[in-house]
Amino acid sequence: MPRPRHEHFDCSPGCPVEATLALIGGKWKGVVLWHLLQGTLRFNEIRRRLPNVTQRMLTNQLRELEANGFVIRTVYPEVPPKVEYSLSARGRSLEPVILALKAWGEANGVEPDNDHTVPPSDLKALDHVSGRADT
Repeated sequence: MPRPRHEHFDCSPGCPVEATLALIGGKWKGVVLWHLLQGTLRFNEIRRRLPNVTQRMLTNQLRELEANGFVIRTVYPEVPPKVEYSLSARGRSLEPVILALKAWGEANGVEPDNDHTVPPSDLKALDHVSGRADT
């Protein structure tokens, strides 16, 4: 008896989908990646864009993104210290994934919650990056 077709598409433990979601999942990682698509940001700039995230949580999320090769943390030898965060090539490679999530959310009427609301100026910037800006 042949196996049901859907089993061919099942994602068992260790599959690439599960592994990817483990790396970029989390309450704030996707939103941090979204903001870093626009360019390099300092910690407090990210924090201002995500007012409901605690400093500790944001620090942990950035550390995990850095440890997994998505974010580059650059420390400048200044007083006071200056630290900037930017996407690595690996992080930038997530751009089509993040933009696809954005498009899916728009197409399916997903409403952002207050914790993750993206300012309209950021949406415009990402539309420009994705080539969807009105001309």
